[in-house]
Amino acid sequence: MKLKPLALIGLLATGAAIAQPQAPGFVDRARVQSVEPQYENVQVPRQECGTQVITEQRPVAGSSGSYAGAIVGGLAGGVLGNQVGRGHGREAATAAGAVIGALTGDRLANDQPQVIEQSQREVRSCRTVTELQQRVTGYRVSYEYHGQMYTTVMREQPGHTLPVRVSVMPLEEREYHRP
Repeated sequence: MKLKPLALIGLLATGAAIAQPQAPGFVDRARVQSVEPQYENVQVPRQECGTQVITEQRPVAGSSGSYAGAIVGGLAGGVLGNQVGRGHGREAATAAGAVIGALTGDRLANDQPQVIEQSQREVRSCRTVTELQQRVTGYRVSYEYHGQMYTTVMREQPGHTLPVRVSVMPLEEREYHRP
């Protein structure tokens, strides 16, 4: 007898279905009495950032530390010293006047208050903070089936009832003794 390929596939599928072990019993519904979430503590890192306004102060270029005062003072002192002296004394008076004028001019120029430039800018800083959080890992469910109380842990909340597998198996005579 020659089998067609389609018939052969059907026979194999039927044989596989029969060969699969079936869970004994039947499915019924049990009444849920209580549901308690089960938690675990988890450390969760997060970024905490803030912004601050910083004021910076800088001297304006050329407002101090220049040689302009010394140069002007030296020239003025040299001119005055030149008018005071005579002969070789005139050269010494000019030199002394230039030196004294330069020192005086430098001191007057640098004793003036500096011009300060102020600018503001935002500075952002962040840090990692670890906070403790509770996460639900499952639910402890107490349920009643035909007057008996049972407890199990489930991944999700079951609702008011939950499916239960009920199986009936005969006891061996030695396992069961009638009073």
